Amino acid sequence: MKVVILAGGLGTRLSEETEVKPKPMVEIGERPILWHIMKHYATYGFKEFIIALGYKGNVIKRFFLESTALQDSFSIDMRSGKVTVNNRINEDWLVHLVDTGLESSTGGRIARVSNHLSNEPFMMTYGDGVANVNLDALLSLHKKHNRTVTLTAVRPPARFGGLIFDGDLIAQFTEKLQIGEGWINGGFMVMEPAIFDYIPSDATNLELQVLEQLAQENQLAAYRHEDFWQCMDTLRDKRQLESLWQEGSAPWKTWI
Repeated sequence: MKVVILAGGLGTRLSEETEVKPKPMVEIGERPILWHIMKHYATYGFKEFIIALGYKGNVIKRFFLESTALQDSFSIDMRSGKVTVNNRINEDWLVHLVDTGLESSTGGRIARVSNHLSNEPFMMTYGDGVANVNLDALLSLHKKHNRTVTLTAVRPPARFGGLIFDGDLIAQFTEKLQIGEGWINGGFMVMEPAIFDYIPSDATNLELQVLEQLAQENQLAAYRHEDFWQCMDTLRDKRQLESLWQEGSAPWKTWI
């Protein structure tokens, strides 16, 4: 099953980073968040990716073109220019990089990669959120309910930290943890080819138009994910993810 990753948005709320690169290329632990997402999918055996490009798509193309050379150890004969790779560490992925337009909306980007999907079900997610979603369980639930789309429902992280009182004293200080109030769309979806019937143009918004219509038609299922999920919307989010990675306690690191 192929994996579509939307990587073409402007990322305006993270402008400190996205003036020079698209949001999926913002780094966590010296690797783009896009790489982290792909590593999670590959852990479950999903290793063919279709990256829907838009804003600064050339930066993403360059990363994949150069990643092999930059990650490997190699020797250079300065006289002849011969390069010998000493320690090849390539990922065993097949990556399709597809320009889907600067102005396309989320639904339009999905429609623009349809010719790479062979009229088969596929995975889809956004290029700015990490999680430890059990993708096998997600796919199993999708097959069980046989709906057009199954999304992963997650608990949103608290916007601010929380305080637990003991009289006038603070008994517990909690900093921006996952909370148990409400559910939101966390991405990590499974889609049937019928999704393309709901996307008439590049301007079609997946969330506001397609998913709402599917819900009205009883064609939208949800896999409830109670564990870690985090979208990298702001510089604060980026710093929190970086801190978890550097501490060696990144919940989304499902690979060895």
